Parts: sequence; C-alpha cells; structure tokens
Amino acid sequence: MAPMLLLFTTISLLGLYGALLLYYLYHWKKAAVFHPPPATSFPFLSVVIAARNEENTLPLLVQSLTQQDYPRNAFEVIIVNDHSTDGTASLAATLPQGFRMILPDTSAEQSSKKKAIASGVRAAKGDLIVVTDADCIVSTQWLATIACFQQETGAQFIAAPVKFTYTSSLIQVFQALDFLVLQGLTAASVSARFHSMANGANLAYTKEAYTKVNGFEGIDAVASGDDMLLMYKIWQQQPKGVWYLKSKEAIVSTAPMPNWQAFINQRRRWASKTLYYDDKKVMAVAVLVYSVNVWFILLLITSFFNSNYGWLLLAYLFGKLVLELPFVYSVARFYKEQRLLWYFPLFQPLHILYTISVGFLSQLGGFEWKGRQTK
Repeated sequence: MAPMLLLFTTISLLGLYGALLLYYLYHWKKAAVFHPPPATSFPFLSVVIAARNEENTLPLLVQSLTQQDYPRNAFEVIIVNDHSTDGTASLAATLPQGFRMILPDTSAEQSSKKKAIASGVRAAKGDLIVVTDADCIVSTQWLATIACFQQETGAQFIAAPVKFTYTSSLIQVFQALDFLVLQGLTAASVSARFHSMANGANLAYTKEAYTKVNGFEGIDAVASGDDMLLMYKIWQQQPKGVWYLKSKEAIVSTAPMPNWQAFINQRRRWASKTLYYDDKKVMAVAVLVYSVNVWFILLLITSFFNSNYGWLLLAYLFGKLVLELPFVYSVARFYKEQRLLWYFPLFQPLHILYTISVGFLSQLGGFEWKGRQTK
C-alpha cells in the first residue's frame, strides 16, 4: 500500500473516530444525573424476571427486592421459570408475599427468554413493567427511582445503568472495563436520541407501549434483543418516549462471565442482533468502530513487511487510546470505578482483537444460552 494512502487512511479513521467519541462524551456529560425526590405517590409496578437455571443466583435477587424503599403492596414480582433443569422451580415455595413464579405460555422446546418475558408481561397487573435478570442484585432505591423518573418524564421506555461486580482476575477486570464503556455509550446515545442501546438487566416500559408494538413479534426468532430490539420498536413509534435514567440509585449489579469461552459466547449473542436494525445510524457506528479496529491489524501486518510502518502502528494505537480516555474516565467517575483505568492502556491490543473476533463470529451460527441452543 502506498505510504501516503496509508497515512491518509490512518488520519481519516482517527479523525472520524475522534469526532464520534467527542459526540458521545458531550451527550454523556449533558445527560443530567437524576436524584429522586421524596416520593409522594407510589404507582403499582410489575417486576418481570425470566429465570432459567438460576437456583444459585435467584435468592440473592429476591432478597434485594424485599429490601426496596417502596411499599410492598405497591409492586409485584413475577418470576417466569423458563423450563429450568436445576432446582429453580423449588424456590417457588420460599418466595415472600407479593412474589410468584409462573411457567411460560409455551413448551420447553419452543420457549426462549423473549417468550418467558412476554408471559410475565401478560400476567402483570401493573401499567409499568420493570425488567431485570435473575442473576442481578438491585439497589434499595431501584424501584422508587424508576417510578419517580417515569412519572416526571412520562417515559414509555427507560434504559437504566448496569455494572459488573468483579475480582482481580484478568477475565473479570476486562469484562468490567468493557461493559463500563458500553454503559457510557448507552447513556450517551439514548440521551442524544442518536440511536437505541439498552441492557436487559435494567429496563422499564409501559404495558401500553409494549402492546402497541405487539411486544416481541417480528424479533422473537433472534437469539438476543429482548432489550435493544424491543427498544427500537418502541423508538420507531415514540422516539420522544424513550429515555435513559442516569442515576446511581438505579444501578443494577451483575456478575461477569466466569471464563473466556462463556464471555465470547455471550458477546457473540449480543452482537448477533446488529444486522436486524433498520436504523442506518446504528450500522454506520458499528462499521466505523469495526473499521478502526481492523485497521490496527492491517497496520500490524504492513509493519512486518516494512519496519518503518511500525512507528505509524504505535502512533495509531496511542492516538486511539488518547481519543478514548476522556470518555472512559468520565464514565468511570460516575460508576466510581476509576481504578479500572489503570488497566485501560494494557487492554488496548486485547480489546481490538476481541472486537474483531466477536464481530465476525457473531454472524456465523447458533448460540448457547443457559444450556439451550438458539439461532
């Protein structure tokens, strides 16, 4: 490749990437942090949880839900046991008042996480559906914050913050930092009304909005997307009704994947829904980010043939790091996870390889979720 073309492409990609990151940083900072005022009313909420093989984690979530700063008679918890093969079903007998466990309205062979959630929504009594995952722990002010935010904004769909708990192991720290960045991008993109992002561990939507888009109809065959694809359907009908709740009181915690194989499989499943978006902005961002990472590999290969290009490779890697750091630092401060920043430069090459691999593998085939094969 001609030296000038190589240099021009490198500068162009960094320029476009830098502009995108500045856009995200601006809207991340512009999004006001929500502090719930003392509650004056308590609308009835329905918490829906899809649980498959969660006998070890579900009791921790249930315990955190019983400690809510919200009247016990003002919310219900519906746990949909998605045909678990472990002891999840036996936990039904231990559930406190206001909690119940049901089965999906479909057979084990035809069931999925989306169908389990849909069964929970159909059984729900509340006008506002609040969704989390069975392996999460919620803060004591979780429901009160969501309810107050929805009343103040009239939001029809709410994406809310999630964070990983982690140990000192490499795989857990890597996931925690990567997920932190994803959460910042989620807040910025939704607050800017630029494109839709969300995580199924912390969502809320009105039953009316869910019903108007016919729930998961049309996206139920996709391996993932009980969060972002549903959000996008509601966004198409009510773009001003989709909000991000930037609040420390609403943060939900969950554990990362236990090993690299499980982690890659999870991210393949998450990334598999990308091509199902009609939103060209989502695709444009995905293409740009993927191109920025692929270009690093191309520069690496080029430097093997001409050692003079090694300096360009190092400059590109350093430039990418400098462009990303302000955004990552600002998000880490919100989550009080500044200690993760020490790992940020070290993970750059690994994160590039991971991004390229997951983007490619996500389009190749089926996925496994909780012992169930999905397409």
